[in-house]
Amino acid sequence: MQLIKICEQLAVGFGVRSAEQAQAIAASSLYPPAGRRGAAFGIAHDGYESGPVPAKMAKANEDRIILAQIETVAGVHNAAGIAAVAGIDVLWVGQFDLTVSLGIPGQFDHPEFIEAVASVADAASSAGKACGAMALSVEDARVWSDRGYRMIAYSGDLWIYQRALSNAISDLNGTFKGVPGGR
Repeated sequence: MQLIKICEQLAVGFGVRSAEQAQAIAASSLYPPAGRRGAAFGIAHDGYESGPVPAKMAKANEDRIILAQIETVAGVHNAAGIAAVAGIDVLWVGQFDLTVSLGIPGQFDHPEFIEAVASVADAASSAGKACGAMALSVEDARVWSDRGYRMIAYSGDLWIYQRALSNAISDLNGTFKGVPGGR
């Protein structure tokens, strides 16, 4: 039961819904005194290098980006408070889950979705933070950029491979049309 409560507090799987959750995430991501991240050094995350631990902690706290994923109506409503949390650098929209939360699954051109992502962009901008999203196409990236989003991921490896394979199969099918045994 305690694990479930901790996961809810950290918004695992549900996006960040409140400033309190954002504070817990930031604190868990930063070394003391800025946060409460656990300490282990001389391993993969610091290149297996030795050196003074306080300097490593300070550098790690400086060299990080913490994203708060906004993917629910509650997250949108609380975006300004989430963006105001010290340590949160980016408000990241999980657009598919957000459309589901809005009751308009997959409708990225719906006025409610457009209003919600504009609200997130305004909250981030007002707090001096970036906002981001995943673009599924080059045109989609332009749309996000026009909305003020500055951290844009392009698609995902699975979708890129899927699109390339689909295009290749289509081209091959066209090549073999009219050939005995072809499509």
